[in-house]
Amino acid sequence: MFDEDTIVAIATANGIGSISIVRVSGKEALPIALKISKKENLTPRVATLHSLYNSNNELIDEALLIYFKNPNSFTGEDIVEFQCHGGMAISNIILDEVVKHGGRLAQPGEFSKRAFHNGKIDLSKAEAIAKIIEARSEDAVKLLARQLKGELSTFVEDIRKDLLFMLAYTEVNIDYAEEDLPEDIFKQIEVKLDNIKIKLHTTLDASKRREGLIEGFKVAIIGKPNVGKSSLLNKLLNFDRAIISDIAGTTRDTIEESVKIGTHLIKIVDTAGIREANDVIEKIGIEKSLEAVSQADIIIALFDNSKALDSEDEKILDILDEINNKEKLLVLNKSDLQNLFDKSKLSEFIELSTKVDINPLIKHIEKILDANSHGDDMTLISKRQVQAVEQTLYHIKHSHEPLHSGELEFFAYHITEAMQHISNITRPYENDQMLDVMFGEFCLGK
Repeated sequence: MFDEDTIVAIATANGIGSISIVRVSGKEALPIALKISKKENLTPRVATLHSLYNSNNELIDEALLIYFKNPNSFTGEDIVEFQCHGGMAISNIILDEVVKHGGRLAQPGEFSKRAFHNGKIDLSKAEAIAKIIEARSEDAVKLLARQLKGELSTFVEDIRKDLLFMLAYTEVNIDYAEEDLPEDIFKQIEVKLDNIKIKLHTTLDASKRREGLIEGFKVAIIGKPNVGKSSLLNKLLNFDRAIISDIAGTTRDTIEESVKIGTHLIKIVDTAGIREANDVIEKIGIEKSLEAVSQADIIIALFDNSKALDSEDEKILDILDEINNKEKLLVLNKSDLQNLFDKSKLSEFIELSTKVDINPLIKHIEKILDANSHGDDMTLISKRQVQAVEQTLYHIKHSHEPLHSGELEFFAYHITEAMQHISNITRPYENDQMLDVMFGEFCLGK
């Protein structure tokens, strides 16, 4: 049974501010608020100023109280919000008073959990709520706002309806073979399967491109020692984060920092210079560099305009050739010095000096980020959602053969599995939904 306790928590961030909000949810929320405010009633959805008192009848504060009557609240239960003056002392006193009058402290995420159980939000919206609080870029907020509005829920529901359609007709064909079914029903199912596959593939591709949107796209800077990687990092951050010297191998570990480019938050990773190294510590740093490259969304490869191309540069080019499905920017640094580098070895490159101006590189990075961030394609925001779509796609693909061969029991199995996996994104699938479609549309009367 779902917990019916009245719960309370401070809904605003810790610290000193102008307002602090204490939120109470449950069947005793209103009676508790009336005891603390010494009022006979509160008008739903109207903010009113009241004096608040502790159990010793001592004045605590003057605060705005807002009563949200069930089911018209975030949790679907009665909710009262105390909007008191900011500061932990006042809000903690109110918290204690609510507990004294029968409430209990809420567990992390319990308000959202109750909203889910009461049908106010689904799992996709709950995930969006959790992530939008931690969002660190404008693009992430825009994407998560779309999920809060129900875009992913609608996407899932459309697929569920098509799968229910297939399952209902299939079950009828299995159990009631004498019933007259539309002649083109299997053609309709085939078309729906193909459309679902396209939707799921498109969604997975878009999600992969935008994987770094929530926590920040990762950009790795690679190159042989002394090409200016640390100088570039410092220039991007606008402060001296990395040590710069003429000694090869100064950077022996990856250095990671966050910086904003345009509306995008990115994680810049300065890596150890890649070369043949005898030093054990430097070798470990180079291994970490290669690992950072594999995890990056964008790779910036630096080459030294003032030095002739050598085997270490060739090594960097070989690494780039082995990398697919990642954005790669080739940068010829130290353009303010005499050119000795063979430019013909670089197909497309950006020429600059980290000591003078890196804006050409920043514009290229922003262009890539804009392309990956914008668009109307559905985007998944968690590994759980991605895995659910991957499993759905797996069963959709494996449903074609039994459909064509007439093995409808196996076809129904794959469609049921697909239904369960796609439903896990929002709300677990219940078999009664298929039965409602089956008996509601066909009027079998048996």
